[in-house]
Amino acid sequence: MRYAVYWDELASEVRRCTWFYKGDKDNKYVPYSESFSEVLEETYMLAVTLDEWKKKLESPNREIIILHNPKLMVHYQPVAGSDEWGSAPAEQGRPRTVKRGVENISVDIHCGEPLQIDHLVFVVHGIGPACDLRFRSIVQCVNDFRSVSLNLLQTHFKKAQENQQIGRVEFLPVNWHSPLHSTGVDVDLQRITLPSINRLRHFTNDTILDVFFYNSPTYCQTIVDTVASEMNRIYILFLQRNPDFKGSVSIAGHSLGSLILFDILTNQKDSLGDTDSKKDLPSIFMDQGDTPTLEEELKKLQLSEFFSIFEKEKIDKEALTLCTDKDLQEMGIPLGPRKKILNYFRTRKNSMGVNRPTPQSPAGANMSNIPKESEFYSSTDGLDVGIGQVPVKYPRLIYKPEIFFAFGSPIGMFLTVRGLKRIDPNYRFPTCKGFFNIYHPFDPVAYRIEPMVVPGVEFEPMLIPHHKGRKRMHLELREGLTRMSMDLKNNLLGSLRMAWKSFTRAPYPALQASETAEETEAEPESNSEKHSDVNTEENPVPVKEEAPPIHVGMLNGGQRIDYVLQEKPIESFNEYLFALQSHLCYWESEDTVLLVLKEIYQTQGIFLDQPLQ
Repeated sequence: MRYAVYWDELASEVRRCTWFYKGDKDNKYVPYSESFSEVLEETYMLAVTLDEWKKKLESPNREIIILHNPKLMVHYQPVAGSDEWGSAPAEQGRPRTVKRGVENISVDIHCGEPLQIDHLVFVVHGIGPACDLRFRSIVQCVNDFRSVSLNLLQTHFKKAQENQQIGRVEFLPVNWHSPLHSTGVDVDLQRITLPSINRLRHFTNDTILDVFFYNSPTYCQTIVDTVASEMNRIYILFLQRNPDFKGSVSIAGHSLGSLILFDILTNQKDSLGDTDSKKDLPSIFMDQGDTPTLEEELKKLQLSEFFSIFEKEKIDKEALTLCTDKDLQEMGIPLGPRKKILNYFRTRKNSMGVNRPTPQSPAGANMSNIPKESEFYSSTDGLDVGIGQVPVKYPRLIYKPEIFFAFGSPIGMFLTVRGLKRIDPNYRFPTCKGFFNIYHPFDPVAYRIEPMVVPGVEFEPMLIPHHKGRKRMHLELREGLTRMSMDLKNNLLGSLRMAWKSFTRAPYPALQASETAEETEAEPESNSEKHSDVNTEENPVPVKEEAPPIHVGMLNGGQRIDYVLQEKPIESFNEYLFALQSHLCYWESEDTVLLVLKEIYQTQGIFLDQPLQ
């Protein structure tokens, strides 16, 4: 039997296969059980030794197998209903083919994984129990992700493998959906769910409501506790089973799972500089620049006439946030302005956050200094309210993630809905160095992050290279046609401009001096027009090429954050048709997995055999 170590799964049978059968409609051979294979083998060897064939056996399911000769062995199924009359199984119906041994059978036997593990990645799923269109669990999808990574290591890191510089990257799933729905909430929901359109309502309760659960303080606490405790538990178990592991840890989240990880990471404490990192945390939602004075704030509210009253009472902004409606009434401020002032400054107070002292975080990721249970939580309630997070206690991770990968992530949308307009370019996660926002261009759930860091600049995301190099052919064709149409447009405009100039030019016998002056006046104008036309027409192309030098803050250590996949040719025909599939495509995407491997191994000084264009 095979038992799962890092996740919950029913035990599966490991079968030694020596005898097989295949029906007419089957596309592969199916192995018999080990016990019945032994009976078949004994009968076969006896027939070979004595040269006595046409041996008949009865299987445990009362099916008949006849060994006519070494090359002809058949399996008959009994006719349905024969047992009800007490008769023996009949040799009727199309027989199955019986085969001994695996010769000429295409058996895909896994050759195993490299023993050396260089890096550990925890993968957190999104809403619902199913993670792709085949309704597979997070365990099965991560198995695919792991298999794709092993194949890419052999093809794109061949030199490093031959030099025994690398082993493999281990991907382990983290499941929070089952613990959430085992709290009894499903029973409560079932009592109030309408009986009509039963399947659709069940899908809504089991999948879409996870988003609302995460915005509920009660269930949000359950979710973040489950995710953090599972990652901590698996990490400890992993170290116990791999005592020689010297690598780092990264985390990846799909859809809502990426938002959960983002919230957990923003509320971590840096063990080396707890106080400094705590001071930096509120800057995620504070714009850079001078803090406006009380007079400027009142002017913004069109209530400048009341500034003299506050000045007389020696009330600054901090004191004003502590004032009640009764205090303002006693100062002689009317009801309307009172409500405006109280609402505005209380909102500002919440958005600024509150810093609170916190216990020391763990010093490292070793087994010897894993923090106590009381240290697993960080009290950052004020900060959570400040950026619109649900006011819960965020657990402490017992390691520092190297990189955070977000697949098809709605982080940008959630931050905007929470009231965050801009991310401070100097902000970085307290304990995580890297952050990559990876998405498919047609993914309806994905949003960008970089425009929140650099709101005044428009630029394209980084295009993820195809794992076989270059762009996909249809994208190159599209860009070529765009360039050609722009060139034609520029040439046409140039021809029209020259025609217009020749039409409006003075007659030839006119004074040469005036003609020369007119030309000298017209040429700078035409040059400036041409220059502006070229700028306007060619503007999108330079932006795409000059994207790398753009400063997008320190959230990813100064590197780009948003990375977009290339759509397949068939997907470009209809964006809406492939929208749902685009949100679930990351598990088997070689381009996504290769980017993850490239960034992980770059931190160890190991690079691709050939850089992708």
